[in-house]
Amino acid sequence: MFIAKLLLIMSIQMPTLPYEKNALEPVISEKTIEFHYGKHLQGYVNTLKSLVKGTKLENKSIAEIVKTAPKGPVYNNAGQILNHDLYFSQFQAPGKNVAPTGRMAQLIEKDFGSFDNFKKEFAKASASLFGSGWVWLSQNKKGKLVITKEANGGNPLRSGLNPLLGFDVWEHAYYLDYQNKRADHVTALWNIVNWKVVESRLK
Repeated sequence: MFIAKLLLIMSIQMPTLPYEKNALEPVISEKTIEFHYGKHLQGYVNTLKSLVKGTKLENKSIAEIVKTAPKGPVYNNAGQILNHDLYFSQFQAPGKNVAPTGRMAQLIEKDFGSFDNFKKEFAKASASLFGSGWVWLSQNKKGKLVITKEANGGNPLRSGLNPLLGFDVWEHAYYLDYQNKRADHVTALWNIVNWKVVESRLK
């Protein structure tokens, strides 16, 4: 099932981690998971539930809210729930299949020249995003892969793109492990990307 279909049925609830809290060490520590997943994400879920309670959005999927809600608290919190669901589910223990294969590898080579060049472009986008936000690899309506920068809780779905891979560059995602070294955090994340999950999100 494509990720786009999954997003349409995703309700306002905490996503389940597909691994133990210490499984991503040393790239992402258990302590960071406890704060990032257990506190920050839980806070977005709790806040959105309270904001939409009794409104027409209460029974909408997260994707529908992200696509249609006016910019403001509802959109911000829904965007962060969607972002973090995609984020946490795209990882695996370090050192397993650290490069894409199959269709994913072919598309990256076609649209970026090589996997190494793609990583350079992604790192450049991550370093140049001012303040808090996300960097995404997405697929446009023609099937082409594109890199976008989203401020705060923005998600490419809002612009009609299909999000495939997202790196969180809010400080709370890396400060306990990397302090202010965002670039080191981004470099380390390549060691835990589950490219089979990313590929499953392709249309």
